[in-house]
Amino acid sequence: MVLLQSTQINRFLLFECNSMLGGINDEDRDGPRSNVRQFASPIRSIAFALQAFDEIPQSDTFAWNSLVQTHIANGDWDLPIFIYNQMLLRGVRPDKRTLPRILNASRFSGNFFYGRQLHGHALKFGFALDSYVITALMDLYGHCDGDGVEAAQRLLDQSHCLNSVSWTMLARLYMARNRSNSVLETFKQMVQLGTVDVDAVALATAINACGQLKSIRDGRRVHDVARKLGLELDVLVCNSLLKMYMDCGSIIDARGVLDQMPSKDVISWTSVIHWYVRNGEFNEALKLFRVMMNSQGVKPDHVLVSGILPACARVAAGKQGKEIHAHSIRTDVGSYQAVQNALMDMYIKSGCLELASRIFNRMNNKDNISWTVMILGHSLHGQGKLGLELFQKMKSSGNAEFDDTLYEAVLHSCVTARQVEEGKSYFKYMKERTVENCCLMVSLLGHAGRFDDAKAFILEHHLERNVRAQRALLDGCRTHQNRILGKKIGEALTKLEPLNADNYILLSNLYASYGKLNVANEFKEVIRDMGLRPKKAYSWIEIRNKVHVFGVGDVSHPRSVRIYHELQALMGKMKEECYVADVDFSLHDVDEERECILVGHSELLALSFGLISTQPAATIRVTKNLRMCQSCHSSAKFISKLVRREIILKDPRRFHHFKDGFCSCEDLQ
Repeated sequence: MVLLQSTQINRFLLFECNSMLGGINDEDRDGPRSNVRQFASPIRSIAFALQAFDEIPQSDTFAWNSLVQTHIANGDWDLPIFIYNQMLLRGVRPDKRTLPRILNASRFSGNFFYGRQLHGHALKFGFALDSYVITALMDLYGHCDGDGVEAAQRLLDQSHCLNSVSWTMLARLYMARNRSNSVLETFKQMVQLGTVDVDAVALATAINACGQLKSIRDGRRVHDVARKLGLELDVLVCNSLLKMYMDCGSIIDARGVLDQMPSKDVISWTSVIHWYVRNGEFNEALKLFRVMMNSQGVKPDHVLVSGILPACARVAAGKQGKEIHAHSIRTDVGSYQAVQNALMDMYIKSGCLELASRIFNRMNNKDNISWTVMILGHSLHGQGKLGLELFQKMKSSGNAEFDDTLYEAVLHSCVTARQVEEGKSYFKYMKERTVENCCLMVSLLGHAGRFDDAKAFILEHHLERNVRAQRALLDGCRTHQNRILGKKIGEALTKLEPLNADNYILLSNLYASYGKLNVANEFKEVIRDMGLRPKKAYSWIEIRNKVHVFGVGDVSHPRSVRIYHELQALMGKMKEECYVADVDFSLHDVDEERECILVGHSELLALSFGLISTQPAATIRVTKNLRMCQSCHSSAKFISKLVRREIILKDPRRFHHFKDGFCSCEDLQ
């Protein structure tokens, strides 16, 4: 019989072995002889495969190894073991390349008993000291339950296999068991031996262990080793150092590594930019992103873009967000769902709900995050009813997955829309109710004016001493001007938070509204005597890429005269229209605004500056660090009607869209 060429044998064996595993072909399932073929086809495939095995020359170990490697590459872990057994039955002696592959196959298939038998084969065939075989055996034993890593350690000690691969394998096995101290001890022994070449992979493993331990001291020692070995600028080592220093909280060291890297890949930039975003340093994140965009050879991927967009989720950074959106469209990164979700979130939080809705409506596939972001977005912009309608649309889509995060967003919409009964039902659907969820329910009942139900809910869920729950109830008192209950809550807050100056200011304003100025002044003296610092109210607006900040009664701006003149002119027109400002600050926790005339409030100063600095039809976007007072809220509504402009003002609770004399929050501040 003419012997087949090795490549032909490999193809033939691959086809026949796949036939054995695949069972019956589709064409064998039909016809009158299908019952016979059910049994004949697998038997015939095995016969042909065994015949092909017999045709491989005994000296051609390369053909057997190639066949084993082909199935390993395809993820067929059982077939290589079968082929190896057939190889031994035919008297073919494996070489040092065969055993590591079969050991890997036995590990991935979970056949550790067979792997131990292979250890005996390695001893029998004289490969017990081969570095590749030892590394494969260490990998096998390291993934066994029990003392697997210790067995791998003993194997390394007995073999005297002194190379970087085996030492690194042992360190990575320790890492997989969260034994970072053992990793560093192994690395220390490796360096002290002096006979082992420490490569970039070994350094990266040790650096990652330092990051897990949050040990910057050990991290700097490994960094010194990398510097002495001339591997300090290796990309793998540098990226590991970046992550380690950031895990240890040292962004200065991380930036030092990044700045000295001769060639930075997208991973290098992404890790540092994401750190800035996670820690709220948005301006630094955007600065570094611009530096990266100006560098050569690096293009941001979908991971980086979705990570930098939260830095633009602010009114003052909306322009940068639009620029990144445009870049994502040009580079096709915007087609990724994670990027689309991040874009929606960015536009919502920067005050552009309409742009977020466009992205949402164009999405072919919407996941839970997409729906949740838009439902919560409508709530944040005072459109709770639209958020609830969107939830009903999600339910009718048929492929919705309901989780607690989604129900929390729906509960937010119920609060905004004041839908008490729906909110109660969705609250019951939550599997794990957090304190935040309970506070939303208190807020819902309080804003609906159902104070007895709110107090009963607080007692039922043991939230009497929870500050957030008490403040949620206080919000309802502000809406319905319930001064009596507001006074009780204010007194309770001073006991729960005796060092919070805002609580004393709230009571001071409340007593001042009653005309009891002597009591109000007593609370101010308490603040001074205790050395407390009340919050200062600030508002800011971005005009031509520059952010302008205003405080209460601020006259430091170069255009202050023009700003106050514009405000006084508006107030004059409002007076002509018989508008009377609401000056009730009884439940307001900012003392300086109560004592300042209305035209000096920070949000109105920013609004006035926006009116004199933009085109007549432009939308005015203002942000305030504290809640908008009732007087400024009613004034902004009237001004939007006078100047025929849309005014978007964001405070810590929501976006207020003022247009034609109305606000999107429906006066639910």
